[in-house]
Amino acid sequence: MIEQVQVVETSSIENIPEAYLADGQPFVIKGLLADWPIVQACKQSDEQAVKALLDYCQEMPVTVGNIEESAKGRLFYNSDMSGFNFERITTTISQFFQQLETGWKDGRSTGLYLGSTNVDRLMPGFRESHHFPAIDKHNPLVSIWVSNQCRIAAHHDVPNNFACCIAGTRRFTLFPPEQVRNLYIGPLDFTPAGQAISLVDFKDPDLEKFPRFKEALKTAQTVDLMPGDVLFIPSMWWHHVEGLDSLNVLINYWWQSSPAHAGAPMDALWHALLNIESLPVQEKRAWQAMFEHYIFNDDEETLNHIDKDKRGVLSPDDISARKIRAYLLNKLNR
Repeated sequence: MIEQVQVVETSSIENIPEAYLADGQPFVIKGLLADWPIVQACKQSDEQAVKALLDYCQEMPVTVGNIEESAKGRLFYNSDMSGFNFERITTTISQFFQQLETGWKDGRSTGLYLGSTNVDRLMPGFRESHHFPAIDKHNPLVSIWVSNQCRIAAHHDVPNNFACCIAGTRRFTLFPPEQVRNLYIGPLDFTPAGQAISLVDFKDPDLEKFPRFKEALKTAQTVDLMPGDVLFIPSMWWHHVEGLDSLNVLINYWWQSSPAHAGAPMDALWHALLNIESLPVQEKRAWQAMFEHYIFNDDEETLNHIDKDKRGVLSPDDISARKIRAYLLNKLNR
């Protein structure tokens, strides 16, 4: 049986206890943003929600996904994974909402999807009237997602994520990072929306083709977000997202806690694929030991045998980070 995401109690948008965030587990705060003007407007009707959202939006081009009708809202690859089951269309935000409304009238409630779009560009002034100071202090990237009934395959994001439901109901199913093996992740470099995704259809999982998915489900947590609810998704947690209503609106606050000099961890994975993945097994095991010692070992005494001023790149800071980048660029440009 899939567990429910933990519900924590706080009514303050000024301060979310750091202990909640430091725990590294997802949690939901019910109704935290229920008093936001946009949430109140969206609760009235889908039509009123569209009107209220357009009042905040400037008329600008946006890229939307139009999913083929046979996919029933599942944004995914095509049948032979040579492409995707949706068409990317550049339109304006008002035309996108008009498409949604036309779909409602014609009985089509699936297949239209506006992915991560920068709120400060699309909706200038929105954040000034919709305060979330507990997260603003992290200097987050804020994005909006709008769809009718669509399903987004399980994927992960590197930043921490507060997902705020504005309209409709969104169902999240989450898995801890270590379930990567049991989720049958597809290609890293050919993806529907930038992040590698699970190839398992959560609505109809093929357990003969993906037998380890049963193990993943033992760790799964789920929650249905209602307007005003906020879900914390820790960095690297896999999450499958399903919009359950004819209009679903979500605003994400993304932020990272890594030091300013740090690069993107995914770059290191790609570099390892180039340099380590194809080595003989024994050599790979040797490099695994090196990574365990230098990267994944949190014992502060590991480097005590080297004076701090002699550790060089073993103690990364702004200066050593530049040195590492210069070294790598020189190697990669050979």
